[in-house]
Amino acid sequence: MKKSVLSALIVIAAAAVAAGRQAGIAPALWVADLEKSYAEIESYTAIFHKQERVDGRLGEEETISLKFKKPFKVYMKWIKAPHKGREALYAEGWNKNQVKVHEGGILGLVTVNLDPNGRQAMQGNRHPITDTGLGNLVKVLRDNVNKGLEAGELEFKEHGEDVVYGRKTQKIELVLPKAKAKDYYCYRAVIHVDLETTVPIKVQIFDGNDLLIENYGFENLNLKAGLADADFDPKNPAYRF
Repeated sequence: MKKSVLSALIVIAAAAVAAGRQAGIAPALWVADLEKSYAEIESYTAIFHKQERVDGRLGEEETISLKFKKPFKVYMKWIKAPHKGREALYAEGWNKNQVKVHEGGILGLVTVNLDPNGRQAMQGNRHPITDTGLGNLVKVLRDNVNKGLEAGELEFKEHGEDVVYGRKTQKIELVLPKAKAKDYYCYRAVIHVDLETTVPIKVQIFDGNDLLIENYGFENLNLKAGLADADFDPKNPAYRF
C-alpha cells in the first residue's frame, strides 16, 4: 500500500515538473523579477560594452569602466580605443544637470560641461548619458513586454541557458510588431539574464529591418560595490577632470 502511494506521488510530481516546463516562463513575471532585482541594488560597477548604429552606421564597440549609484550618479571612463581616456561624470541635480566630460590624450587637458541632450554630447550616440545603466534597460523591457502582452502582440521565446562573460544566463528573445505605428522600442530583442542575480547582463536590439542597432553588455558586474560620494566627485584624485 505504501509503495503504491509513493509511486503515485512520484508520478504526480513528475507530471507537475513536466507541466511547468511545458508552460514556460510567464513574461509578466519575468519582467517583474527583473524590476525586483534592480530595486534591491544601491550601487554597482561593471565593464560596460556599448555598440550602437548611428546614422545608418554600426560603430565600433566601446569599452567603458562604469560606476553607478542611486538615485542617479554615473561615472564612465573609456579604457580601450576608440575614445580611450575619455571620462564623463553626471549626477542628477548636480552641475546644473550638465555632464562633465573630457577626451583622452592632449584633449583631456580641457574639461567641458555639456547639455546631455545637446548636439555635442549626443554626437555618435543614440542615447544621452541620462539613459545609462541597468535601470533604464529594465524599464524599457518592462514597458514593451507589458504593452505587447496587453495588445496580444508579444512573442516571448526561451532559448535555454548560455554563458556570457563567464556567467550562466537565461537567454530570452522578444519579438514585437515591425510596424513603426505600433510605437514599440524595437522589433526584436535578445536578452541574457544572469541566473544568480536575475539581472540582464547583455542585450541586443534589432530594428524593423532586423538590423542590429544597439548592443550592450555588463561584464564583471559587481552589485555590491558600496560606492561613495567620492566616486562621483570630479576632485577624486583618480580622475582627470
